[in-house]
Amino acid sequence: MPLATSSLPASGRRASDTSRPTVFAHARVIDPARGLDAIGSVIVAEGRIIAAGPEVLNQGAPEGWEIVDCAGKIVAPGLVDMRVFVGEPGHEHRETLASASRAAAAGGVTTIITMPDTDPVIDDPALVDFVMRRARDTARVRVHPMAALTRGLNGAETVEIGLLKESGAVAFTDGRKSVSSALVMRRALRYGRDFGALIVHHVEEETLAGAGVVTEGEFASRLGLAGIPREAEIIMLERDMRLVALTGGRYHAAQISTSDSVEIIRAAKARGLDVTAAVSVAHLSLNEMDIGTYRSFLKLSPPLRHEDDRLAMVQGVADGTIDIVVSSHDPQDVEMKRQPFAESGSGAVGLETLLPAAMRLVHNGDLTWLQLFSVLAMNPARRLGLDVGTLSPGAQADLIVVDPEVAWILDRATLQSRSKNTPFENARFSGRVLRTLVGGETVFEG
Repeated sequence: MPLATSSLPASGRRASDTSRPTVFAHARVIDPARGLDAIGSVIVAEGRIIAAGPEVLNQGAPEGWEIVDCAGKIVAPGLVDMRVFVGEPGHEHRETLASASRAAAAGGVTTIITMPDTDPVIDDPALVDFVMRRARDTARVRVHPMAALTRGLNGAETVEIGLLKESGAVAFTDGRKSVSSALVMRRALRYGRDFGALIVHHVEEETLAGAGVVTEGEFASRLGLAGIPREAEIIMLERDMRLVALTGGRYHAAQISTSDSVEIIRAAKARGLDVTAAVSVAHLSLNEMDIGTYRSFLKLSPPLRHEDDRLAMVQGVADGTIDIVVSSHDPQDVEMKRQPFAESGSGAVGLETLLPAAMRLVHNGDLTWLQLFSVLAMNPARRLGLDVGTLSPGAQADLIVVDPEVAWILDRATLQSRSKNTPFENARFSGRVLRTLVGGETVFEG
């Protein structure tokens, strides 16, 4: 007999009973891991996906099962955000693991990958263990830390990659900093290769970037602001590709933002190098003109680029050259942002706007839904070797229910993050998360 259904809850949060099977019925089920985009149902029980797809649409449901009518809604894998800065430990006034996880759940992000730029720096197995224990105690979503690539993020001495990987670090990066020494980067890539470790790098040649705060060019000159040449990214990325070829290491460009960078990654992949690249959703949605009259919430690293670069980023995601889209969630407090543009801190919060901003690409016809959830869920999970990012039977029941058409305007005061420095203040979006599950437990409804 057909499934009896109830409506999707409109608001509030409740902890669901993970032992009670739940059926998300009549949904548009999207699972890029299986190439699935079809009307069907998803069954969740005991924290796992039991079935997902059109074949379970009209199966009967035993008494006591929770039935959720998702007609007109999308059910997809929870997002995996591969670049999240959290203030804990050391800067909890900006963000804690608890507040970041609330923001993540509200944005449909079920796994966050944290950066090591904390105080102290995450460069010791005991500190990796601390982050993981704090996350287990306080976070609503899954948290996996990246460890530092060099001790103290000093760019001079590589960390004990083997020990840190064994303790739970999923990759290695110096976060906001670049490793300027080619010799240190070569050693890190070779050392990491021996342990199957992923090296993640912020590609910016610091001496070229200097004191720049926006992309060098006519717009920077009109504002009277110091510019960063696009070559600061391009040169560092080209150097890194040479070192990957030399060492055979596993490499991921944390963020790219120029059209030339897309071509460099495309050429590296054609050569068979083990490289991937990400772009932030801000660099897919915004360009340097959005800065307007010195709006410090749009001071980012890398800086917002020319419109031609933005379009190249979109095309790079569409053709698969760019593998992953990240929020680059980087909370900054009021004191850091309420400064003249040049002196203000770089970075923006993004966990809650990652999916809504990325959905613009689907509504504009630039991406399909399968492509969108590939770069937001499947690809980052696979690159990091995590058992998430899919609705395949037996997988972790990390999933989201999305209304793709609901229109809303972002009010930064409603953000779950402790910091409110969003570049999308008062932005109009179409599409919003209605429910988020992690391990079969509802961690957000709204």
